[in-house]
Amino acid sequence: MKVNENFSKMPQSYLFAEVANRVKKYKEAHPDASIIRLGIGDVTLPLAPAVVQAAKRAADEMGAAETFRGYPPYEGWEFLIEAIRGYYASFGVMLNYGDIFVSDGAKSDAGDLPDIFSADNTVLVPDPVYPVYVDSNIMGGRRIIYARGCRENNFLPTPADIEGGEPDIIYICSPNNPTGAVMTREILKEWVDYANKLGAVIIFDAAYEAFISDPSLPRSIFEIPGARECAIEIGSLSKTAGFTGMRCGYTVIPEELERGGYSLNKLWMRRQSTKFNGVSYVVQRAAEAVFSPEGLLQCKKNIDYYRGNAKIIAETLDRLGIYYTGGKHSPYIWMQCPNGLGSWEFFDYLLENAGVVGTPGAGFGSAGEGYFRLTAFGSREDTAEAARRMEKLLSR
Repeated sequence: MKVNENFSKMPQSYLFAEVANRVKKYKEAHPDASIIRLGIGDVTLPLAPAVVQAAKRAADEMGAAETFRGYPPYEGWEFLIEAIRGYYASFGVMLNYGDIFVSDGAKSDAGDLPDIFSADNTVLVPDPVYPVYVDSNIMGGRRIIYARGCRENNFLPTPADIEGGEPDIIYICSPNNPTGAVMTREILKEWVDYANKLGAVIIFDAAYEAFISDPSLPRSIFEIPGARECAIEIGSLSKTAGFTGMRCGYTVIPEELERGGYSLNKLWMRRQSTKFNGVSYVVQRAAEAVFSPEGLLQCKKNIDYYRGNAKIIAETLDRLGIYYTGGKHSPYIWMQCPNGLGSWEFFDYLLENAGVVGTPGAGFGSAGEGYFRLTAFGSREDTAEAARRMEKLLSR
C-alpha cells in the first residue's frame, strides 16, 4: 500500500491552522489579553430574515409526508437554478439552465474541478494566491506555475507576468483573495483572449462579486466576449449572504465548453453524480430566498456593513501612509508591512503589541512576503477598535 506522496510536497500545516495555533499559544501565555480577530474571512452578521424564514418553511415541509424531499438532483433543484439564472440576468449575463451546478461551496468546487482534468496539465495561479488552488493541484500531481502580482502591477497580473511556461488551466479570482484587487474588463479580456489562443481553461472564482459597486468592473467572467469558450465560473453564497455555516455555492460550466473532444459540462456532471450527493433541500430553499427581492435587499445591507468596516481600515492606513490594495470593492485589505518587517514578523508584532490578528501575506505565496491581509468581516466595534490600536502602534 502506498499513500499519495504528493501530500509531502505541501506545507505541513494549512495557513489558517498555523495562524490559529499561534493565537492559541499567545492566549495561553496572556489569558487576560483582549484579542481582535481580523484574519480568517468568516462573516459575523446573522442570516437575512428572508433566508431564515425560507429555511424554516423548508424544514416544516421536510416534516410532512406530502412535502418531504429525498435526494436532491445532482445539479441542484430547478427552483434554485432558475433563481441563479435570474440573478446573473440582473447584471446582463444570460446563462442556460444546463450551465449551472449547485454545490456546497466555492472552496469545494475550486479543489474538486481538477478531477476532470489530466494530471499532466500545467496549472497557472496568481501569486499571492488562495492556498486551495495550489494545494489541491499539488495533491493531484500537477505542475504549478505563477503569474506574479506586485506593487508595480497593483497585484493585478496579466499574461505578461507569467513565469515558467504556458498553462493548460488558469485560476483567476476577482475581487481577489487575498489582495482585494479587482480586475478591469480590459485585464480580464486579456486573460480570456490568452486562454482561447492557447486552448487553456480558466477557472474564475467570483466568490466576492457582490462587493463590487462600480458597474464598469466585471462581476462575472461571462461579461467578457469569448469567455463561454474557455471559462468555468465558481460562485458562492458564503460572503454574498453569510452562508459560511450553511454551505451553498454554484459552478457555471457552459454547455458548449469542450476540450479534447469532451464536454467539460458533462464530465463535471459525471464527477458530481459519482462523488457528490447534492445540497440539502432546506439549504437550497434558503439559497433561493437570497435571490428574492427582499433577500437581495437584506443581503446588500450586510455587505454595506462590511464595506463600512473596510473603509475604516483603509482610512486608517491612509492616515498612516501605508500602501494597500482592496478595501473598496472587496472585504479584504492587503497592506504592506511597515518598517520592512516580514509577514510573520508583523503578525507577531501586531498580536503582541496590539492584540490584533491578521493573516501573513507569506502564507499566500512568495509574492506575499512583506504584506499582510486584514478582513472586514468583524463587528463594527471590533473593527474600529482594531483600527484604533493599529494607528496608535504604527504611528509611534
